[in-house]
Amino acid sequence: MRNEFTAIVEQDRPWHIAYCTEVPGANGQGPTRDECLVNLREAIAMILDHWREESLRALPPEAKQELLVVG
Repeated sequence: MRNEFTAIVEQDRPWHIAYCTEVPGANGQGPTRDECLVNLREAIAMILDHWREESLRALPPEAKQELLVVG
C-alpha cells in the first residue's frame, strides 16, 4: 500500500467533479477530467496536512514522535 486513494469522477454537463471515498470532504472539480483530478489531489493533501497538524497540537509535551512509513 502506498498513498493510494479512490477517486470517484462524474461529469456534470461541461464540468467534471470528483470526490475521495477515504478522505471525507475532499473533492475537486474542473472543466477537464485531468484538472478535476489535480484539484482533488490538492484537496486530499490539504486535508491530510490539516489532520496531521491538529493531531500534533493535541499531543502532551512528553509524547514522542517517530516516522512510520507504510507501503
